[in-house]
Amino acid sequence: MNEVGKVTWDLVDAVASDAMRLCDEGLALPINADKDLAPAPDGTPASKDFGDLLVSECFIPQIVYSTTFGYRTDKVKSKPTSVCDVFDLEKVPGKRSLEKKPINNFEWALLCDGVAPDKIYDVMGAKGGVERALKKLGTIKDQVIWWTKGAQTPQLLADGEVVMGSTYNGRLFSVIEEEKQPIGMLWDWQVFDLDGWIIPKGTKNLDAVKKFVRFATDTQRLADQAKFISYGPARKSSAPMVGKHAKLGIDMKPHMPTDPKNAKNTLLFNYEFWADHQDDFTERFEAWLAK
Repeated sequence: MNEVGKVTWDLVDAVASDAMRLCDEGLALPINADKDLAPAPDGTPASKDFGDLLVSECFIPQIVYSTTFGYRTDKVKSKPTSVCDVFDLEKVPGKRSLEKKPINNFEWALLCDGVAPDKIYDVMGAKGGVERALKKLGTIKDQVIWWTKGAQTPQLLADGEVVMGSTYNGRLFSVIEEEKQPIGMLWDWQVFDLDGWIIPKGTKNLDAVKKFVRFATDTQRLADQAKFISYGPARKSSAPMVGKHAKLGIDMKPHMPTDPKNAKNTLLFNYEFWADHQDDFTERFEAWLAK
């Protein structure tokens, strides 16, 4: 759209690393958080209320979510307790589902190959790092069903086609709490990520878009979103306002990826690293898949 000079989108939902790339390429507009976004109810400026989640000048954070694992409680001999059980076919035999891309899979592979959590991106970016991650993934490659859409793993679990699989925590919440499927949640080394908005450069409706974004990302709206799905609001001021599920009536706080009980072992997605390496690593991952 940008190249032909005809931008028809006014607002785009994007994860943080994609937002960074779009910003770097001049395809997204910068945002002045304190001018364009609403302050917290107590007057705290948006820049402080969102804090470190403002990872790019073009990115407007909406939610904190995680990619983690679900498992069939009635089809595993022993309950998975570690993300490394994904790579243990003896402890947990059966098919797994993993997303068809290197992101997150490389992190878990290196972690379960003995790399310290705080060294994962150093190792991944160094010579031989990608090969090491692929070698670890190769130990379960013939037992993996690769997914490309978030709804696939919950369906594969529900159908009994896999015994465990990765997906977004909100998807697992839905299949566990709303559909009452015999599925458990494994929070160990969940990978935190951010989802939010970017405004495409060239939009013809900038004033209306900014008005909507200011409304959609204020404290109350982000807290209200948690009534329907277990994704953490990006604002600090929204967290105390998270209440009960709109239909189920259950307290949503314990289901948030950011809840202390769930966040004992977590990896924070390295947005800048993946913004720089995603194209190259994806090419190498797809070549490995094709072998």
